[in-house]
Amino acid sequence: MKKEEFIEKLETELKLIKKSELTIRNYLYINSKFFDFIKKEPLDLTTDDVKKFLANISDRAPSSIILSMAAIKFSTSKILNKDLTQGIERPKKSKKLPEVLTKEEVKRLIDSAPTKKSKLIIQFLYSTGLRVSELVNLKIKDIDLNEKIGKVVKGKGSKDRFFTLPDKLILEIDSYIYENKERIYLFSSKDKPLTPRNIQKMIKNCARLAQINKKVTPHTLRHSYATHLLESGTDIRIIQTLLGHENLNTTQIYTHVSTEELKKVKSPLDLL
Repeated sequence: MKKEEFIEKLETELKLIKKSELTIRNYLYINSKFFDFIKKEPLDLTTDDVKKFLANISDRAPSSIILSMAAIKFSTSKILNKDLTQGIERPKKSKKLPEVLTKEEVKRLIDSAPTKKSKLIIQFLYSTGLRVSELVNLKIKDIDLNEKIGKVVKGKGSKDRFFTLPDKLILEIDSYIYENKERIYLFSSKDKPLTPRNIQKMIKNCARLAQINKKVTPHTLRHSYATHLLESGTDIRIIQTLLGHENLNTTQIYTHVSTEELKKVKSPLDLL
């Protein structure tokens, strides 16, 4: 079996279990890089080869290394019937708190958007907490303006979930949909959906125009959405459902991010 046949079989396996396009792209890329580095045929691969490859990328973030291990584990288990990552210890994920914008910074970011469409995209991400991958795959038929809700179809983990639409955006979304009613996807360029990269670049440019000295990405708006909901008194289990988190522990990070909640704590000195 050659590398090309291995990669082709891997793509088939990933599609059979309906992995997301992003996962398929990442797994194919990582395995291809693995072969380029090791320079062996698939049947000759060993656990030591995996260790050498991981050591070569050890300067990357723990999450990147964990993803590489998952990609190689899946491919070798499915195609070679042996897990070549067995016995290799996974690096611990760093517990870095997510970057969050203040409400004033969110307003500046929205105001800096140069077009009606880019402004709506920023408002949509912030007001729904959607992942950028979920936003680009959102179809017009998934939006119900009368009920003020939308539906994520096959989000992370291939799960469907509903999200709420803010009153402030209903008329704008309605007008936008009317102008683009012939299209399938809510946000598209001609007849094709926008890519996550398109939106990342747009938001980065808006952050620069708004003079926000933080790393601002689509996911920053998701973090800000969750944090601001928590600060306004929304129950964390409701936030968990809105974000599509399977585990409450994933949502709990926002209890550590909320600076407004910390400001409410009175020092014992002030109470003397």
